[in-house]
Amino acid sequence: MTTRVLVTGASIAGPALAHWLHRWGAEVTVVERAPGLRPGGQAVDARGVTREVIRRMGLDAPVRAARTETAGAHTVAADGTVLETHRADDHGGDGYIAEIEILRGDLSQVLFDATRDGVEYVFGDRIAELTQDADGVDVTFAGGNRRRFDLVVGADGLHSALRASVFGPHERFVRHLGLVLAFYSVPNEFGLDRWLLEYQDQASGRSALLRPIRDATRAMAMFSFPAAEFAVDHRDVDAQKRLLRERVADLGWETPRILAHLDETPDFYLDQVAQVVMDRWSSGRVGLLGDAACSASPMSGQGTGIALVGAYLLAGELAAAGWDPEVGFARYEERMRPFVEANQEIGRMHVESLQAPDPDVGPPPEPDMEALTALVERAINGVELPDYGTLPA
Repeated sequence: MTTRVLVTGASIAGPALAHWLHRWGAEVTVVERAPGLRPGGQAVDARGVTREVIRRMGLDAPVRAARTETAGAHTVAADGTVLETHRADDHGGDGYIAEIEILRGDLSQVLFDATRDGVEYVFGDRIAELTQDADGVDVTFAGGNRRRFDLVVGADGLHSALRASVFGPHERFVRHLGLVLAFYSVPNEFGLDRWLLEYQDQASGRSALLRPIRDATRAMAMFSFPAAEFAVDHRDVDAQKRLLRERVADLGWETPRILAHLDETPDFYLDQVAQVVMDRWSSGRVGLLGDAACSASPMSGQGTGIALVGAYLLAGELAAAGWDPEVGFARYEERMRPFVEANQEIGRMHVESLQAPDPDVGPPPEPDMEALTALVERAINGVELPDYGTLPA
């Protein structure tokens, strides 16, 4: 009998999981509360072991074709003077600017196109109620449909509704790291040509960034600013825009020109920089994946890696366990957790490095470079990818 799996969320982790579940013979439904795929978004990176997962998916060519093709990044002063340069081929393509850098929306489209013929996608709907027993999960959708599945997996992001309904309120698991990120597309009136520009105001802990995208007439802008507390509704866009203006209006550099396009942009996004910390990523026949389970925050640079690697391991371990949720979920978590914890540590360290200096505290101690190098290696390559190719498809 075919195993039926419901996946919530159609960004990156959800379609990636659907790809592998379908390959191993499951019948997969992906439900997404948005009316369709969300375009644009921040640039995401594929480093180290994540590139191997993409290759095993057979998607290396389409992913590379959709890259931003950013050549590198310049850190600049307020007057535009270049202070530091990073190139995309630094550190074997796994540096500050990764060899494979792609807009979140473009990667989501690649994954959707690769799975749409074998996977059922339901847009504009969500889980309204869920109950599970020893043999399956009964799901009532907001649109009124009722269906039964063998397994349910939440891949619905940092603010996962499935996590809240099954595991408990967000406050129990979400750890705000004291930073807020905002990004949106603007006309490329800045002369960007394959090089990212970043301005950091170390005195205030704020930054502004402009990155090129495949559409040379447009650019992606990003701001970051410290915020000890964050209480803005992640769906209240007007309140988010007000907050952004209040916090960065006096930042300098190209900030006034970037803010001039705030009200007309089609893809504004703002949220806290946060991590998700949980003792378990599953409960019975319900499991979590990607940011819903273990967000390392955008400051880790590995959110996409955690999603793609996690999808590969979760589907493979469930299939290898004969779709036994207790065994499959446990093996997936055992393999993934050290990789996740290394990336979460990187994320926390990155946020700490951006904090404004405290005049009453001396300079931070010099980092242990040997330990830091080892940590970065674990965060990029520190997970084994079993060969599940012997499983019946």
